[in-house]
Amino acid sequence: MKTNNIVLNLARKRRSIRKYSKEPIDLGDVLYAISVAIQALSGANRQPWRFIIVADEDIKRKIREACEKAEKEFYGSNKLPKWFRKWTKERGITWKKPFLTEAPYLIVVVSNKNAPYSKESTWLAIGYLLLALEEKGIASLTYTPSDSYEVSRILKIPKDYSLEVIIPVGEPAEKKDKEPRLSLRDVLFYNQWDNKAL
Repeated sequence: MKTNNIVLNLARKRRSIRKYSKEPIDLGDVLYAISVAIQALSGANRQPWRFIIVADEDIKRKIREACEKAEKEFYGSNKLPKWFRKWTKERGITWKKPFLTEAPYLIVVVSNKNAPYSKESTWLAIGYLLLALEEKGIASLTYTPSDSYEVSRILKIPKDYSLEVIIPVGEPAEKKDKEPRLSLRDVLFYNQWDNKAL
């Protein structure tokens, strides 16, 4: 049976984009991607994920202000490992998060803390979501604030839900290479850890 490796090609194309154009995108495409996400499997089929689409400029501004305040403290911390400081510096990543107001939409994904395997299940759905956005040609980024309390308050998220990620979506305003990936040979074992599969 022939295959076009559709999912693999989408995964190879996808990049994390931090600069967005103000160009509008089709909300229908965003809804399509969320429709794909909710097909993910979940612990005991509890489907613990919920999605908030944020388009309001004032709410996006408040989210950005809250996130940048927390990130300024986080990036200024002496507890950050050297490799992380080096990695972010090489990529120009700072406490400033302009993508939170540049992107036409933010998708905020939360999980029900009371559901079994809620975090794992929700991140499976996020993986589906990212590939579906890529299929529609929409750029995205997974961003989890270092402190999500204030964002949860702004969005009126109930206390039994945990903010997992904020995903800005839109047209990219930067060209970016894919971060290198390990090969199948690097990550695959057969039967036991000490037996490389390839």
